[in-house]
Amino acid sequence: MSSPGLADHEVMQRDGVLTAMKLIVEIVVCALFAMTFVVQPFRIPSSSMEPTLRVGDFLLVDKQSYAPAGLLDRLLPPTRIKRGDLVVFHYPVDPSLHLVKRVVGLPGDRVRLRGGRVLVNGRTLAEPYAFYSPTLPNGFRDDFPSLLEADPSVDLRWWIELRRTVSGGDVIVPAGEYFVLGDNRNDSEDSRYWGFVPRSVIVGRPLLVYFSGPLAEDTSGDTPLERLRDTFLLAVRSWRVER
Repeated sequence: MSSPGLADHEVMQRDGVLTAMKLIVEIVVCALFAMTFVVQPFRIPSSSMEPTLRVGDFLLVDKQSYAPAGLLDRLLPPTRIKRGDLVVFHYPVDPSLHLVKRVVGLPGDRVRLRGGRVLVNGRTLAEPYAFYSPTLPNGFRDDFPSLLEADPSVDLRWWIELRRTVSGGDVIVPAGEYFVLGDNRNDSEDSRYWGFVPRSVIVGRPLLVYFSGPLAEDTSGDTPLERLRDTFLLAVRSWRVER
């Protein structure tokens, strides 16, 4: 027959296991809720957004910012998409993929590029974030919209549609859609190559970079000062993306 002390110990162990399991279930439920309605992890797949975002950066995407009216609308009202915002969206050519680009043209805007520089409604856009990597000139890319010849990377559907969206040398952004570009202008397949981004396919906006270049490498041999430096650099880059 077990002594009262041993029985009490077994009950305490059982209660501890149940408490731990309950805590794990609560964490999982909260995580699933957050990933469904609030945030979602995302990894940068290409160099099209450098130097703002680098290949392999891990982002948290704020899914509520641009979400239509829904479950969390009263608590976290969606914000209006503005020119210059970063957006994460389903790739219009292949909706199974996610891309991140910068909004350049809003619905109703007239957009063109001349010498790689963006003009919106006849005015040159100030873009301190734009980066132009050294490359050979490309008429389609740098002087968009150019209908003289198509770039091999242009989506055929978009090449046909493009002719209907050009007026006076500008591309007219349709209602409910956006014209987006990568910050790495000479190495980015964006709205120039596959068209506009419908509002309905926009998932959210990058909130912060939570895992990046320096921290993705082996830092086991780093000094405490070097680790502090890397943490500071990541925090600065996270702040820049959020804004």
